[in-house]
Amino acid sequence: MDLRERITDTPRHPWEVVRARTFCRLATRYAPAPATVLDVGSGDSWLVTQLLDHLPSSTRVDCWDTHYTADDLADPPDPRLHRTAERPRTHGTAPYELVLALDVLEHIDDDRAFVQDVLASLVAPGGILVASVPAQPRLFTRHDVALGHYRRHSAGSLRDLLSPAFDILAEGSLFASLVPPRAAQRLIEMVRPPEEPVEHVQSAWRHGPMVTKVVTAVLEADARVGLATAGKPWRPPGLSVWAVCRQPADRG
Repeated sequence: MDLRERITDTPRHPWEVVRARTFCRLATRYAPAPATVLDVGSGDSWLVTQLLDHLPSSTRVDCWDTHYTADDLADPPDPRLHRTAERPRTHGTAPYELVLALDVLEHIDDDRAFVQDVLASLVAPGGILVASVPAQPRLFTRHDVALGHYRRHSAGSLRDLLSPAFDILAEGSLFASLVPPRAAQRLIEMVRPPEEPVEHVQSAWRHGPMVTKVVTAVLEADARVGLATAGKPWRPPGLSVWAVCRQPADRG
């Protein structure tokens, strides 16, 4: 979860739960036993705590977020995690074998320089990068502005962003079922522009167990369709797009 949305008194949103499951599947499929892992823009680090259960106990897992406070650094949610607010230093001469950059690149103005100069330097030769970004540029709303987004991507623009530095192994979309509600939100904003900007967004989930179960099941089915159609030209358009990349072994 983005630190802008951090809450502590409600359950995780089904979207966040299914998103975590999906990226854990992708990470463990393409990097089943990494020795070093970096979660870029880790936020409250909840997703990577879910990934820990699938990793060897000896794996070093670092969380990097420039918005971490002194309290965040002093009290990570799991003792196996190492948090930093500064750009990580690589361990010796071996950068990370798995890097996650999930819903991060849309927060960076010069994302192309960030990919080339930062991400590429943090992934080991032969290592894996899993990246995701919000999709559907035409559905950019005040919600995006409140979250500090500069843009939404298409599958093609994400590919163009990553391919100069990485070999793309797989790409796909996620959460097609959420496109219509976001389109409706965008239409409402076009018809009745908000008088004041949204300054803060919370992802509180305050529904009961039955609603939670149904929504989670729908989103889980949606995510599995997204994974099954990855790489297909006819895959459904999702509210997110993702790519799994490999650092060329001969880089540097």
